[in-house]
Amino acid sequence: MRTCEEPRPPNGQSPIALAAGQSEYGFAEKVVEGMFIVVNSITIKIHSKAFHASFELWQLQGYSVNPNWQQSDLRLTRITDPQRGEVLTFKELTWQTLRIEADATDNGDQDPITTPLRLITNQGRIQISLKRRTKDCNVVASKLMFLLDDLLWVLTDSQLKAMMKYAESLSEAMEKSAQQRKSLAPESVQVSEFGCCAQQSWAQPFGASPNASSIGQYFDKHDMKESSYHLLISRLDLHICDDSHARESGQEK
Repeated sequence: MRTCEEPRPPNGQSPIALAAGQSEYGFAEKVVEGMFIVVNSITIKIHSKAFHASFELWQLQGYSVNPNWQQSDLRLTRITDPQRGEVLTFKELTWQTLRIEADATDNGDQDPITTPLRLITNQGRIQISLKRRTKDCNVVASKLMFLLDDLLWVLTDSQLKAMMKYAESLSEAMEKSAQQRKSLAPESVQVSEFGCCAQQSWAQPFGASPNASSIGQYFDKHDMKESSYHLLISRLDLHICDDSHARESGQEK
């Protein structure tokens, strides 16, 4: 993965839908979303103008869940509102071990001597909520919740400074992306009449007659008004150490 200086244009229609010969959210999307994925190990490398980072995951599992983050009937893992022409889907990723490593890019903006940032955690999970338009499957908003159990982290002051630079670099990219979404907002609220009608046949819950009011209220309960990212740690044990005189001795603050 690579961070962009300027946000890329929207991805357009879902490749899954196009491959299935459809233009809106339909059967092919629901089949792919219903898959249970298990991966023994995965490595993700991120390149940025300020840093290079890698994420290594072991025993990764991904599956669909209901709005209460429980595995259940796949029909309960999505909420479709034909009136809005939008659909909410919920996913969860779990893993046994996560290793994160980040190092500053060698350029003139960085200090000549940097300390790589390393973090190893055990069990954790990510809860993902997506809101998409049914007419073209474009993502309108998302919510990511990064949940960790007890975390013991030993940081040096140089690593802490480096982490602040990494966060600043990422925040700039996220801010530009948010501005792009706002500029495209008028287009995202347009819902085609065909898209709404196409969903009427499969939006009925368990064969019952559709109730627009109840569906709308249930949709509102779990709706995301805008994209957001959250980090939740049950217990954090953080130690910050002074390594400015590491050759002589270590001093804990």
